[in-house]
Amino acid sequence: MKQLRILVTGGAGFLGSHLCDRLVKEGHDVICLDNYFTGRKRNIEHLMGTCNFELLRHDITFPVFVEVDQIYNLACPASPVHYQYNPVKTIKTNVMGAINVLGLAKRIKARVLQASTSEVYGDPAEHPQTESYWGNVNPVGLRSCYDEGKRVAETLFFDYHRQNRVDIRVVRIFNTYGPRMHPGDGRVVSNFIVQALQGRDITLYGDGSQTRSFCYVDDLIDGLVRMMNIDGFTGPVNIGNPDEFTIRELAEKVVKLTKSKSKTVYRPLPQDDPKQRRPDITLAEKQLTWRPSVPLEEGLRKTIDYFKNNLD
Repeated sequence: MKQLRILVTGGAGFLGSHLCDRLVKEGHDVICLDNYFTGRKRNIEHLMGTCNFELLRHDITFPVFVEVDQIYNLACPASPVHYQYNPVKTIKTNVMGAINVLGLAKRIKARVLQASTSEVYGDPAEHPQTESYWGNVNPVGLRSCYDEGKRVAETLFFDYHRQNRVDIRVVRIFNTYGPRMHPGDGRVVSNFIVQALQGRDITLYGDGSQTRSFCYVDDLIDGLVRMMNIDGFTGPVNIGNPDEFTIRELAEKVVKLTKSKSKTVYRPLPQDDPKQRRPDITLAEKQLTWRPSVPLEEGLRKTIDYFKNNLD
């Protein structure tokens, strides 16, 4: 395999740190860029001192000047708790961040991958979601800074591709979980595990019948790398696990696996929270020969083990 110079924005985050692990292991020269809003140095401290890993503290809303062959743009808070904390900053990260990585890719003729999201589909009226579905998104709601920010970023990627021939890849990431999730990010898997391990009530929003599809992080990273390294396919492409579970089922699995005595409590459903979410991965199977392989219970066990040793 040819050694490449690769920039990972958001590289100290949950997904970014796992991606850096994969790329460093493959022998590439990796620049990890992060401003540590949600990323954490502990996620990548094991890579410090590695000869082909470099850490750059930087905010992607400002231009960055490096010489690389590939750019993975993962910089953005991805949980409602974090992206709603400063919604203006969130949309700036999505839009200005996209402009900056695309401008860089244009100048240095690098291939650039955008980590988009299933949130571009909003509260979907089509199920499961295919890449041809345009979505059902509230442009003025509490989640809009993230949802619409990611949609604008996709627009920018394809306009730079059409107008400036920038070599782009766009991946729509569905719910992903695994070690290094931020314990306070408010996402359902980390919420349930932390609550169960601490013996607190498990909080379900709505009646718990809303569905999600949970992809283990190793499977997701494999999909990103395959997408980056395929020629002649820009996407967008869904990367996620097509196995669908209700939130109530997830809670029951977490309680069982942690042997917790936590009770379930119900709270009102947040505004614009999608009632169902499941990817159609036909395109990923065809173009990338990719399909997730880690079953939910196996992935949950690994994630629970991580949180047992990293709750502080």
